[in-house]
Amino acid sequence: MNFDDFRQRLSQIHAETLWVEIAALVACVALAWGLCRWFGRDQPKDSIWFGERTFDGLLFPVLALLLTDLARRFVLDFQPVLVLRIAVSVFLSLAAIRFFARVLRAVFPASALARLVERTISWIAWVAAVLWIVGLLPAVLTELDNIKLAFGKNQVSLRTMLEGTLSAALVLMVALWVASTVEKRILRTAVTDLSMRKVASNAVRAVLLLIGLLFALSAVGVDLTALSVLGGALGVGLGFGLQKLAANYVSGFVILLERSIRIGDNVKVDGFEGRITDIKTRYTLVRQGNGRESIVPNESLITSRVENLSVSDLKFNLTTSIVVGYDSDVAQVQAILCEAGAAQPRVLDDPAPVAFLTNFSPDGLEFTLNFWIADPDKGKDNVRSPINVAVLEALRKANIDIPYPQRVLRVESLPTGVPSVGEARL
Repeated sequence: MNFDDFRQRLSQIHAETLWVEIAALVACVALAWGLCRWFGRDQPKDSIWFGERTFDGLLFPVLALLLTDLARRFVLDFQPVLVLRIAVSVFLSLAAIRFFARVLRAVFPASALARLVERTISWIAWVAAVLWIVGLLPAVLTELDNIKLAFGKNQVSLRTMLEGTLSAALVLMVALWVASTVEKRILRTAVTDLSMRKVASNAVRAVLLLIGLLFALSAVGVDLTALSVLGGALGVGLGFGLQKLAANYVSGFVILLERSIRIGDNVKVDGFEGRITDIKTRYTLVRQGNGRESIVPNESLITSRVENLSVSDLKFNLTTSIVVGYDSDVAQVQAILCEAGAAQPRVLDDPAPVAFLTNFSPDGLEFTLNFWIADPDKGKDNVRSPINVAVLEALRKANIDIPYPQRVLRVESLPTGVPSVGEARL
């Protein structure tokens, strides 16, 4: 349909025929919404087909597109059609936008680049829909086909490049969709270990993206035999500039396969202590209790010394010390310390808090309270501080002396005229 056909169809529209098209369009939209509502009742909120509110997924514009196109073909036998043709182009653009948007949000939920790609696809889809509605799309495509770009001895039209890019993007989106579906529907139930699920997810995504890239290159018209030259150049690059990058990627898969460290373990790397929150293919994220996060290259976790503080479980030992007077009852002090530790909700009951007389210091008896927590990522000082406060209040209530530091000063000689003092206690 060109622009003259559009004006001719517009002149043939009357009130009676217009209401028929509007009624058919409303019926198609209502039926599509009802089907989506019926089949999407028990679907998860992150479903690509149904979305968060049933009608904001991919299924609604696809059903509306199919039903509207059928209605257009049926009504076309009786009268000129304009509204339904416009609705078909609108639903087609909406389906393309929803497809890219839902897949990108499912695979890259917090990526700013994904949002940029989504907005770009939206603009392209709506501009194409408007051009098709007014009948200018064939003329625009013809002009793009006449614009040639030279690549060596070959010339490629701008239309071919645009169509190839869109085809490649479509194939890659399908590959990402399949990888995301396999991860959510199969790996989450078949693989219970989080680290093994991570490596399986990365492997499935890498394989599907590779296959999708090969199909996309074929769709664009690239000869795949030319990739042998690219493979040789990539091998040379890996041997020199990309050696560290390749080592980090390989180390990431080794860590996930060996499971020497796992997501959730508390580790100490180069003096930085924290909990592993994620293991990427190139680096590992370690979050400290105060919120600081460190990005550790995977190669460092393989080649350097790493302390895994929770190999068997997440029990984390903390201590606090206090000095009381020598005349204090040892058993009473130990009971006060253990009760103060057990009263905190984050302190584990097994193993229970235990207090020891660890040192005879110059100022008094030094006791150390040992207790265990299971969530060191939530902080250590915020559980040690209330225990210290409870110990201090209990000791004061029991009239147990907390001595001040004492030092003995012995004076050997004094200047003339100063009274002689044998010794003074400070």
